[in-house]
Amino acid sequence: MKFFQNRRFRDPAEDSEAVYISEKFGVRSLHIGSDTIQSAMRVARPHELEISYTRSMMAFLLFHPDPRQVLMVGLGGGSLAKFIYHRLPRTRAVAVEVNPRVVAVARQFFHVPPDDQRLAVVIGDGAIYVSNDKLTADVIMVDGYDAESQVEALSTPGFYRDCARALGGAGILVVNLWGGDRNFTTCVERIAGVFDHRVACLPAGKPGNVVVLAMRQSPGQPTWQELRARAAGLERTYGLEFMRFVQELPAMNPHDRERLLL
Repeated sequence: MKFFQNRRFRDPAEDSEAVYISEKFGVRSLHIGSDTIQSAMRVARPHELEISYTRSMMAFLLFHPDPRQVLMVGLGGGSLAKFIYHRLPRTRAVAVEVNPRVVAVARQFFHVPPDDQRLAVVIGDGAIYVSNDKLTADVIMVDGYDAESQVEALSTPGFYRDCARALGGAGILVVNLWGGDRNFTTCVERIAGVFDHRVACLPAGKPGNVVVLAMRQSPGQPTWQELRARAAGLERTYGLEFMRFVQELPAMNPHDRERLLL
């Protein structure tokens, strides 16, 4: 087994921007500026989603099962980019990552494939990229944490408005938030305000992440029976715990015995 605790890509002026990887029990992890795990990959299954919150971010498939254009703001170790690339063959994905060292590590150590017609990795500021008024996407996935907290530029009302503008009629914004972040409630309220409260929060398991799904248009208040049927099919196709996602939706969202009220 190889260990990478001492393999670091450091900026002499800013140690908080250090990018390094570690490996333990067959799981390779990405760290940026701290020991917090930003991304992880099981070496024996490099294209699967190892961390629970990344699996929960794929819950958008319950409401938009066949996206053709997915934009990811934040690459990390490329878990979501790889999963979409290998498991959604009709989808084209673009990942925007501000830190070129993260891109280098993701490609060298986390099996992120080279750019082609279905995947492009762009080095740049995600907030600026989304502000392009010609941008369109079916799904926008935002995982914008640095060593300390949610990146401020990726949690402003203006950023969420830019995301809403870029999304098509049935488009969905997917945001990974840390439940213990002091700005958690503010972020959810900002997203809800921009998306007219068509927002579902999904507890993403340990260690406390919450995935926010914001709908460009109403999903039609699907019944629990309908959602369970969708989840069963998606589980067979993708091997992710979609039934758990449906079971946990009532915990943080308006609902009654029959349906999810969005």
